[in-house]
Amino acid sequence: MKRSFWNIAMLFLVSTTATFAQHKLWTLQECISHARENNIFVQKSELQYQNALINKSDAIGNFLPSANVSSSHSWNIGLNQNITTGLLENQTTQFTSAGLDVGIDIYKGSQNLYKLQRSRLTELSAKYQQDKLQDDISINVVNSYLQILFNREFLKVYQSQYKYDASQYDRIKILVEAGNVPAGDLLDSEATLATTLQNMTIAENNLKISKLALAQLLQITDYEHFDVIEENIVAEDSSVLLESPETIVAKSKDVLLDSKINEAELEIAKKDIQIARASYLPTIRGFYSFQTRAAYSKIVNGMELNQANPTSTIGYVEGTNQSVLTPNYSPVLGPAKGIFDQFDTNKGQNFGIGISIPILNGFQIRNNVSRSKIALETAELNLKETNLQIEQKVYTAYSDTQGALQTYKAAQKTLTARKQSLEYARQRYDVGLLNIFDLNQNQNLVIAAESELLRTKYDFIFKTKILEYYFGLPIFKNEN
Repeated sequence: MKRSFWNIAMLFLVSTTATFAQHKLWTLQECISHARENNIFVQKSELQYQNALINKSDAIGNFLPSANVSSSHSWNIGLNQNITTGLLENQTTQFTSAGLDVGIDIYKGSQNLYKLQRSRLTELSAKYQQDKLQDDISINVVNSYLQILFNREFLKVYQSQYKYDASQYDRIKILVEAGNVPAGDLLDSEATLATTLQNMTIAENNLKISKLALAQLLQITDYEHFDVIEENIVAEDSSVLLESPETIVAKSKDVLLDSKINEAELEIAKKDIQIARASYLPTIRGFYSFQTRAAYSKIVNGMELNQANPTSTIGYVEGTNQSVLTPNYSPVLGPAKGIFDQFDTNKGQNFGIGISIPILNGFQIRNNVSRSKIALETAELNLKETNLQIEQKVYTAYSDTQGALQTYKAAQKTLTARKQSLEYARQRYDVGLLNIFDLNQNQNLVIAAESELLRTKYDFIFKTKILEYYFGLPIFKNEN
């Protein structure tokens, strides 16, 4: 009954592992390519790069003239002047106006030129940052991918050990029933089998977690069916280890984008100083304005005698006291002219050149120059700091890779020795010179040695990839 339980447990774990094989298996190259395009941080960096292109378009637009068309229509209701008679009346009048304003910078202390140059540097910096983020994502993908391979091989170690422990359990059970070994050996074997099953379950869970981490890095939502291809990445010495750390540092400054980003930021700070200083210079601007208008009030077409009051007394003749009369005329009103006729009649233009000379602006220009100088010094320090960090990273990576190689070689020797020791222990157990507890201890030491070998192997592979990346070698060879 117990034997059937162990068999069922083993079949369950193997079946859950094999389920993934029915779906797409990702290669390292596919994972990196997918992450470089679909990772959310890469997408955000692409938006930042697009924003830099828009800012560059703004800088180009500064060289172009500005042109704006305006139009308005208004109503005046109540007491206002009659534009026909000149009298104040309670009335409603309407007016329409239209205009065009054009302006262009003739001279602005080269600010527009400096801003265009700055926008190009900003675009370059944004591109460097985007490429750096893609490289960082690629390194994270390599790390996660290798973690899956490590956990998978680690699981295979326990699966193989479980098969051995199960066969050992059956063998001891037969010996116990025959009375050749004490019953306690069977209990120890059963405990060992249970411990191996527990460790195998933990290894299976770690494998699932590592797959989940890589799937999230790739922005893949089908976690359950995500898996990577079975491949055995060989841990081999890299030619980069034959190079001196100084050579790798010099190469890395051309390869790593951290330094290039700070160099671009340094050039941007220099342009900011030029832009700030250009504000001291005069600004010359050309302008042109066109305006026209139209009214909807009636217009005077002529004059006619006022029939109701044809004359008015304007004085008297001295001596006779006879009235002096003058005829009274009233305007003959007609409809307003067409709107386009009025636009043509009432049009006017204005053009010229304006100059603005900065004299006193509350220390604003001077303070802007001072702030720009501080930003320049900060950028210079950032560049120095980045170069120091690159040197530190390269020296650390070089030392870590060498150490990982030696540790990996030592783990290989340890495993060989542990396997030989285990074989010797089995021979002693078979002839009754060793108890089951000591035999299991030797077996556990072999498992620990196999686990350490896997850990050091993938640790060496990953650190070698990092060192090769610093030297300018691609993280993976593109097959396209």
